[in-house]
Amino acid sequence: MLKAILFDLDQTLIDFMLMKKKSCEAAINVMIKAGLKLNKSKAMKILFELYDEFGIEDHKIFQKFLVRVNGNVDWKILSYGVVAYRKARQDYLKPFPGTKKTLAKLKKKYKLALVSDAPKIKVWLRLASIDIVEYFDVVITFDDTYSLKHQFFPYEMALKALKVKPEECLMVGDNPERDITGAKKLGMKTCLATYSYLWSKDTAKKAKPDFTIKKIEELLKVVENAN
Repeated sequence: MLKAILFDLDQTLIDFMLMKKKSCEAAINVMIKAGLKLNKSKAMKILFELYDEFGIEDHKIFQKFLVRVNGNVDWKILSYGVVAYRKARQDYLKPFPGTKKTLAKLKKKYKLALVSDAPKIKVWLRLASIDIVEYFDVVITFDDTYSLKHQFFPYEMALKALKVKPEECLMVGDNPERDITGAKKLGMKTCLATYSYLWSKDTAKKAKPDFTIKKIEELLKVVENAN
């Protein structure tokens, strides 16, 4: 019998990559106006190469970007870029359509937990920004475990906090390896969110999720079938 539902955050409840792209575009546009000698497309390419190298959550990415393209940090250009990034981030940081309504309905019947590989402060700020904190009984972040989801410990911590067994849980996420494979090995049912999908179909098939959804509202039907 299903007693709890665990959720990933980025690309499952919020369109993180849309927010990231739009925020970076805003930052680059302003940095160019402030004196950055680089065209937008080249700058974006270099910036996201640095994200690939240092991680999508790197909080000093614009300093590293300026060092990469100019050899040093121009603080005037940096400050304009950071301010523009933060303004755009707030504008584009939104839950996927139907997220709040779906969480509200599920909360009436199940314990809900959020399990994210992102840093604690960023997870909590995102939850507060889109006003969905109240739906979760437990929130587990990278800083709580210093371990990624496919290494199991974040899931184990969530299960312990929820006081449920793996077979009583459904994990919902967009990442086949971290959200699906890891959860399945612990004995949880799994649901792959494909509405913001960044992975190939072959990668998804290898993970073998129990369910897939094309929009978050479909999760309500999934939980019925999971019981």
